[in-house]
Amino acid sequence: MKAENIVMVSDYEIRQLIDNYVSEVKEELVKMRPMEAKREVISGLNRLERKRMISHHELNIEVGDICYIDFGQAYINEAGFQHFGLVVAMFNYKAFVIPMSSNQTQIRQAKNYPGARDVREHLYYIGKLEGLNKHSVLFLNDGKFINTSRIISVKAHMDTASNMFVDIKAVMTSLFD
Repeated sequence: MKAENIVMVSDYEIRQLIDNYVSEVKEELVKMRPMEAKREVISGLNRLERKRMISHHELNIEVGDICYIDFGQAYINEAGFQHFGLVVAMFNYKAFVIPMSSNQTQIRQAKNYPGARDVREHLYYIGKLEGLNKHSVLFLNDGKFINTSRIISVKAHMDTASNMFVDIKAVMTSLFD
């Protein structure tokens, strides 16, 4: 029975689905390279630990914060697992975040990177901000609202009155025009 076909199932069928799911997940994890399996397991354990949290009140998250976030499992070409991200907005216990990376190839492809080559419109270079160890780039096409309980820690802050932050918000808004 495929999970997508479930409407009404018995307790026995649910137990079978659970057994099949656990078996397939274990088989998939064993096939992965150790670092891939580690990301999957950490995200799974984080979800189990935090899934009932409404928000992460203790961190006092603010717009402009750059946080270490567990984005969870991802499909192909989605930001997932543990990444840094920029908080662009806060609304009703959720934060709109834009994932980021310090991957040098992607940094050099950002449209606003000096001397960019093979430009990718979805990348926005933010440089090396105070509190971060590396230059970084935002993945504008992966911005989304998340429950703030996914935020593990706050690492840095971007001034929301800065030209860069204002430009990032303008670029994000233009994606919906």
